[in-house]
Amino acid sequence: MNQQWWHSAVVYQVYPRSFCDSSGDGNGDLKGIISKLDYLEKLGIDLIWLSPVYLSPMKDNGYDIADYQAIDPRFGNMNDMRQLIHQAKQRNIGIMMDLVLNHTSDQHHWFKQAKQSRDNPYRDYYIWRDQTNQIRSIFSGPAWQYDPVTSQYYFHLFADAQPDLNWENPAVAKEIHQMISWWVEQGVAGFRLDVIDLIGKQIDQGITENGPRLHPLLQQMHQACFKGKKLVTVGETWGATPEIAKLYSDPRREELSMVFQFEHAALDWHPEHGKWQVQDFDLVALKKVLSKWQTAFDGDGWNALFWNNHDLPRIVSRWGNDGEYREASAKLFATLLHGMQGTPYIYQGEEIAMTNVQFAELSDYDDIEIKNSYQEKVVEQQSLSHQQFMQGVYQSARDNARTPMQWDNSDNAGFSCG
Repeated sequence: MNQQWWHSAVVYQVYPRSFCDSSGDGNGDLKGIISKLDYLEKLGIDLIWLSPVYLSPMKDNGYDIADYQAIDPRFGNMNDMRQLIHQAKQRNIGIMMDLVLNHTSDQHHWFKQAKQSRDNPYRDYYIWRDQTNQIRSIFSGPAWQYDPVTSQYYFHLFADAQPDLNWENPAVAKEIHQMISWWVEQGVAGFRLDVIDLIGKQIDQGITENGPRLHPLLQQMHQACFKGKKLVTVGETWGATPEIAKLYSDPRREELSMVFQFEHAALDWHPEHGKWQVQDFDLVALKKVLSKWQTAFDGDGWNALFWNNHDLPRIVSRWGNDGEYREASAKLFATLLHGMQGTPYIYQGEEIAMTNVQFAELSDYDDIEIKNSYQEKVVEQQSLSHQQFMQGVYQSARDNARTPMQWDNSDNAGFSCG
């Protein structure tokens, strides 16, 4: 494989809402990130993966985008975004934008138009049916929502406020390509593509991930947006095997630079209840998975390496010891991560061994996945008790990674003066 600049890069993920609040309103923002660029430069990173800062109703903490080319006022404005790109570049740090291309917010103007009538020009930007099938939402419940205005159901693999885009419609791909190219013009260094393995879905056949149209769509995107540019692209692919990962990341196929695969991240998930039922950690199983992925590629693919991100709990609490041996555990995980072949991704706070959190009440948690899963498993099915579910939350829920970054030992850990 020809050497690329990102083969030796280190990526640092910033979850903007909880990184640094410059205004005192309790929300992290772009100016807060700018104020910490010297710290990130000293840390030695090459790229900031920036979780979504686009205009959003925040039903899924920004992963429900209402406008791909506008900054949400919680985070600042487009001038702040351009300043971040410019100031980071002066420190030899690139910005990797987080793009959600499987779905939009139901507040996106495309969907608002699509709901008006069955013959609206934007109707076919989304997936509508008269009859539903048995596909379930990843956030629990049916993946269909009835729209009384047009008497049809629309498809949503996540929350009902996140309708799936119809990638069978060439107009959708054209709009997305134009938007990506616009961000390239702003000077970004690359893109993280959220649940990108879902865009080739064939729902009438019951196929949601790794559909037959997936790789042609990615090759089309590469030709339109990435080819000939020094951009890094990483796809979030929960169902990838090494064989599938090679299809994405073999440079001869011209799709993506690399993918996130999650085989190691699900090792302690329960076969029926997933992350909500705590399972024992199996060290031998972890070693086998890491070895498999390290030896699977021989110039025809590339690994993304990670323990933590905004969707995963803190590794030092999950599989390490976050009490007496917190520091030693964190250094062990870091040594392993940075010693393997691949591009390492570290998540804000990982470098100071931040830990999971235990809130007293379920209502203290913000994540829609927690709320929906509790309703399904505890209230409706009664397949888990409240206490069993809460143990799963303490161990594996996404909000464990979303508490404010701890900058110092002052009030609010230096995150906010508010």
